[in-house]
Amino acid sequence: MDNGIVQVTLSNPDGIVTGIRFNGIDNLLEVLNDESNRGYWDLVWNSPTSPTGIFDVIKGTTFKVIVESEEQVEISFTRTWDSSMEGKLVPLNIDKRFIMLRGSSGFYSYAIYEHLTEWPAFNLGETRIAFKLRKDKFHYMAVADNRQRNMPLPDDRLPPRGQALAYPEAVLLVNPVEPELKGEVDDKYQYSCENKDIKVHGWISMDPNLVGFWMITPSHEFRSGGPHKQNLTSHVGPTALSVFLSAHYSGEDLVPKFGDGEPWKKVFGPVFIYLNSLFDESDPLELWEDAKTQMNIEEQSWPYSFPATEDFQKSEQRGNLSGRLLVKDRYISDDYISANGAFVGLAPPGDVGSWQRECKDYQFWSRADENGYFSINDIRTGSYNLYAWVPSFIGDYRYDVVIAITSGCDIDTGDLVYEPPRSGPTLWEIGIPDRSAAEFYAPDPNPNYVNKLYVDHPDKFRQYGLWERYAELYPDKDLVYTIGSSDYSKDWFFAQVTRKKDNNTYQGTTWQIQFKLNKVDESSTYKLRLALASATFSELQVRVNDPKANPPLFTSGLIGRDNSIARHGIHGLYRLYNVNIKGTRLVGGDNTIFLTQPRSSSPFQGIMYDYIRLEGPPSASTC
Repeated sequence: MDNGIVQVTLSNPDGIVTGIRFNGIDNLLEVLNDESNRGYWDLVWNSPTSPTGIFDVIKGTTFKVIVESEEQVEISFTRTWDSSMEGKLVPLNIDKRFIMLRGSSGFYSYAIYEHLTEWPAFNLGETRIAFKLRKDKFHYMAVADNRQRNMPLPDDRLPPRGQALAYPEAVLLVNPVEPELKGEVDDKYQYSCENKDIKVHGWISMDPNLVGFWMITPSHEFRSGGPHKQNLTSHVGPTALSVFLSAHYSGEDLVPKFGDGEPWKKVFGPVFIYLNSLFDESDPLELWEDAKTQMNIEEQSWPYSFPATEDFQKSEQRGNLSGRLLVKDRYISDDYISANGAFVGLAPPGDVGSWQRECKDYQFWSRADENGYFSINDIRTGSYNLYAWVPSFIGDYRYDVVIAITSGCDIDTGDLVYEPPRSGPTLWEIGIPDRSAAEFYAPDPNPNYVNKLYVDHPDKFRQYGLWERYAELYPDKDLVYTIGSSDYSKDWFFAQVTRKKDNNTYQGTTWQIQFKLNKVDESSTYKLRLALASATFSELQVRVNDPKANPPLFTSGLIGRDNSIARHGIHGLYRLYNVNIKGTRLVGGDNTIFLTQPRSSSPFQGIMYDYIRLEGPPSASTC
């Protein structure tokens, strides 16, 4: 494909991008790699009877020109499944498409996956499009305005230049090619983003020409898990990704599992691979600013009008929905409260909060304004529930009426009211209800394991090895938090992790919340609200005023596989637990709640809290 600006070479019939010529550079992709390891779609799948995932670089078997005109070229590489492939290839028909437009500095790619009714069951653990760029040229990576830097070389991650740390993705650079990087940690998970923020990221080459290579994702409607699901972006390689499905920061909950004969069809993308260039004497970061401008253009053009398939609905085929969301919490205000900044979205019908685990179909999200008004545009036709959550309030909202989106519809829901969980007045609280542990205390990293990008950075939690700092801060006794005098930004560690012992074993931990009650209504019930931002092979036990109570007042049982502690995330999947505390368990004066996480076979087991609140009985006054 060649439009006079960019030339893209693909293998036939595999549909692997083997070369990208731009601005006088013969190939932006890594010419030292095999041609199948340059620009490709891939997936990880498994049969339900076999837990082992199979990695598959998707290679087409049939090539077809879909559109060829002066304005547009669209080409297709398809792989069709039949029963002779059972156990060898994922039971999907896959159609990979590539589009080039006249005058466009880049190209588009999307894919259509289809599972037919007579086909066997399978699980789809991951799928994405990946580009491996030339390591001799692309050294500067940009993921966000405040997350960009000169990156190590892939050679720096290999022995003896690099030393693997607690897991293979994390490497200590002991003798990198660039001496200024010595002693830093490189880990691809340090550059993850939430779906809502993965809009543009990529690389800049400064030798010999200033060239930018950018992945632009104008919509996250086709990604799994909603706006807060986290995915990889760009990382050492130099590699640029657009991830559509993955279990990262969630675990099995975000692995779509298809039954025997379950029909399914989905379009992933299109995404835009954008290339730009500057004169040598220019500021290289102008390329980043230009890429952001192009991202805005692509967003405003969504949904695209040019994909030549009926499976991708154009704007006129879609519908719109608007309304207003209000909050009713009588312990905060007698009046309705505007759901300022609420995340409001449409996802397939399900339980309250099910959108964050939804991974088969499409989701459409927006944010409410300061008055609670929201508008969701260009929604694919289908049946949905409307879901929401409101910053500063716990829990999830679901509008119980199933909404049918039809072509050209413009639905106004009117005023919707969310009544968050509430039994009585707030006696005390810890944190902010924002589904993240970001407001809590993240320690400085071990000086031997620093990524300099995150020094004096708001995302301090992205440093490697912070889980080990807990045992250094609390070598013998666990965290004790005193209501009224402790400060959660300084005194509440961001994750309740295990404690490492001298013999390389680990032990569970018990945190204490100490508080005073002026008086107790023994005939009433108090309510403890525990909102969790993350859980990894952990368990939350709650005891009140008796640290040895057996059984505990509450236990969550084994929860979570999101691995956010190891992957430098500040949240995974959201959970809310509501624990009844009989007044007879409390006393006037000093009380203690004990929070135990007992499971302790690894350093990465633990819990991140989002927010904790103790409510008095309805008639109680605040203490």
